[in-house]
Amino acid sequence: MRFLLDAEQREFARSLDAMLTAAGTPAAARAWAAGDHAPGRAVWGRLADAGVFALAAPEEYEGVGPLPVEVAVAFVELGRHAVPGPVVETVAAAALLARLADLGDAQPAKRLLPPLASGDAVATLTLPEGGPFALDADAATLPLIVTEGELRLASGHARVGRSLDPARRLARLHPTGELLASGPSVTAAALHAANWASLATAAQALGVGLALLDKTVAYVKQRTQFGTPIGGFQAVKHRLADVLTGLEFARPLLYGAALTMDTADVAAAKVATGEAAYAAARAALQLHGAIGYTAEYDLSLWLTKARALRTAWGDPATCRARVLASDG
Repeated sequence: MRFLLDAEQREFARSLDAMLTAAGTPAAARAWAAGDHAPGRAVWGRLADAGVFALAAPEEYEGVGPLPVEVAVAFVELGRHAVPGPVVETVAAAALLARLADLGDAQPAKRLLPPLASGDAVATLTLPEGGPFALDADAATLPLIVTEGELRLASGHARVGRSLDPARRLARLHPTGELLASGPSVTAAALHAANWASLATAAQALGVGLALLDKTVAYVKQRTQFGTPIGGFQAVKHRLADVLTGLEFARPLLYGAALTMDTADVAAAKVATGEAAYAAARAALQLHGAIGYTAEYDLSLWLTKARALRTAWGDPATCRARVLASDG
């Protein structure tokens, strides 16, 4: 099994990194948290132009996929730059519709996949394998809900509430609305989509952890104590080395899972990246000191996201149970 990205995949990551750096995503994330979606949608448009949302859609529906490894590559960068919005849910919705078409019900895919792949539509969804809340239902144009073997276009949503990560706004979808599909194929497609959502969330968590490590390393190099940068102290070096080790151990699990898309592999990657990012957040908070607590400091964008992504689309206990239940 090959764990190294090829030259084209590395260039894709570099181009996304450059684009998102220029886009000013921290400001977009703060605006999103305040209910102003315009800057975030501008970032969304750039991601669509780069082909991110076409990666999970098959070519017959105006996509370029399904390409789970490239999705993982893209979502590492999305996490690194704290991109707001239901990006994971949009990719999972594309996977849901594509699998439903594979299982014989192509009508929802013909109607809904092209606008998802082009970035014209923003999806959010709730699945039996996920939590009860939909992310950013007030910003989504395509709210999908799967319950009891039925896929519906939700007729609306309850009041939107804030989560631990202010840029992740949660609401319950109404379990009514247009029936798009029903039967065992919906249940199978929902399981498939949940696996894609876990993979994309795992990649996002790895990117968040890498960003936290980069920002903390930069900080300890310029923050001085007793006349010397605190990064020169052995205790600080060891703490950051542990964070780096955790992230680098998680990276091959992520790309290995993207290659197989096996449920247990994806669950293992989700645990590893989520725990590594959470450890990076704890270290970042400790080493930044009091400034790390302030909401005005951009570090908070990644600190809160690391905590939220740890439990989104499969908390650690659930993912560990999936690994233990596998035949391997």
